[in-house]
Parts: sequence; C-alpha cells; structure tokens
Amino acid sequence: MRVPTINVTAIDLSVTVKKPVKASEVNQLLQKAAQGAFHGIVDYTESPLVSIDFNHDPHSAIVDGTQTRVSGAHLIKTLVWCDNEWGFANRMLDTTLAMAAVGFRLDASASTKL
Repeated sequence: MRVPTINVTAIDLSVTVKKPVKASEVNQLLQKAAQGAFHGIVDYTESPLVSIDFNHDPHSAIVDGTQTRVSGAHLIKTLVWCDNEWGFANRMLDTTLAMAAVGFRLDASASTKL
C-alpha cells in the first residue's frame, strides 16, 4: 500500500521471510542499516511523527519503527515515509558528486550530439 499526501508518501511494506523473526529484531536491523551502510539514504525513527514532519527530508526512506509488526513469525509489516521528489533530488545530487569525485567529465561537444 502506498498513501500519497501532498508532498510525502507513506508506504506499508510487507515482506515474508524464511526464518522466524521478532519486530524488535527487525527494527534493530533497520536501525543499524540506517546508521551504517545506508546512512544518509535511509533513516529510522520511533518519534511520534506525521506526514508533514517528513516534508523536505533528504532521505529516500524513513522507517517508522513504532509501526513494525510481525505476524506468524514470518510476515513483516512496517511503515516507511518518504518525500519522494526531495529524496530523489538528493540521490541525484549524490550521484553527481560521486561522478565528480572519480573524475567524470562531460565533453561539452557531446551535448550537441544528443
């Protein structure tokens, strides 16, 4: 399920896993990912926030840990917020900076060939 608001979207994400899990374990993994490998791209919160609080948030996804549920030990449901336009713009900026960091240069004459 994806619930659009004026600028922010809520995504009800459902995932089935093979190994049994608990909601607290899922949240620990998501929080660790937000602080580690996905820092700056994914965020994690347990604060009582609403859609407007995520307006212009630079992350591509913000996991609402208060809404994580596990059913039957294998079905995970969590709520993820995003300002998809703002998040997308920030990922494009990240991509541009990464390309510049490795020395990517666009030949000015290439634009006339497009």
